[in-house]
Amino acid sequence: MIQALDAIFDGTALHPQAPLNLAAGARVRITVETLIPDAESEHKTFLQTAKSLQLEGDPDWSETFEQRFHGDNLSENA
Repeated sequence: MIQALDAIFDGTALHPQAPLNLAAGARVRITVETLIPDAESEHKTFLQTAKSLQLEGDPDWSETFEQRFHGDNLSENA
């Protein structure tokens, strides 16, 4: 019987992504074919994700963070 399935290699063992129709202790032959990951499934860094969101806002957010976050008028507190 031949079964084709995808698996994930964790650095030590292969983990099938679907159940195998095998009895415990069955001997099998494994041929490994590396799959090319989808571009969408690649892990992105925080900066790559943030940049991809294309957010718009005031350019001075970091300069007026306290006022925006706390609602404080900074000139009154100085």
